[in-house]
Amino acid sequence: MVEASGVVGVALVALGMVLTPGPNMIYLVSRSIAQGRRAGVMSLGGVAVGFLVYLVVTNLGLSVVFIVVPELYVAVKLAGAAYLGCLAWNALKPGGISVFTPQEIPSESPRRLFTMGLMTNLLNPKIAIMYLSLIPQFVDPEASNVLLQGILLGSVQIVVALTVNLAIVLAAGTVSGFLARRPSWLKVQRYLMGTALGTLAVSLAVDTSTPTAPR
Repeated sequence: MVEASGVVGVALVALGMVLTPGPNMIYLVSRSIAQGRRAGVMSLGGVAVGFLVYLVVTNLGLSVVFIVVPELYVAVKLAGAAYLGCLAWNALKPGGISVFTPQEIPSESPRRLFTMGLMTNLLNPKIAIMYLSLIPQFVDPEASNVLLQGILLGSVQIVVALTVNLAIVLAAGTVSGFLARRPSWLKVQRYLMGTALGTLAVSLAVDTSTPTAPR
């Protein structure tokens, strides 16, 4: 049904995107450090549901809307670029702090943690672009059951993303303590994260491509 090259392609793209600092990583790390691993896992549950929402909605035809109204796609992409640019500035500006720096944030209930994780993912421009633009490129429109292909490929992305994010949640406290004892490393990490976010923001802003209909 789905070619191995498509599975590998989606897995590699998903791995690259989940390792690039973004809203999901920032939220999960900060919550795990401030409130513990259990809170991070609850937040990750909301993130997982967000992935499923994108998977279902995209495969039911939301991407067609962006094909018919490319201006809307561009608007969403530019909004995502602006958001990532803001995150980059917060990391790079004088007095900025690393995502791994412990901060005092209010403790939240499990339901609130789940909801915040869900909303963080739904508003994550990287995930929107992946489901609306990248994953469909690995679907073979000439093969049977295009819908099932999309669901299977999206499932590969979800497995990769959740595995990496779970590892981040479990290791956040340890990494934070390690970097806290090495202030210079913490500063380097902050600049690397800010640069990665800024680079992604610029690449989104200057990318003139739009979703194309299947051939």
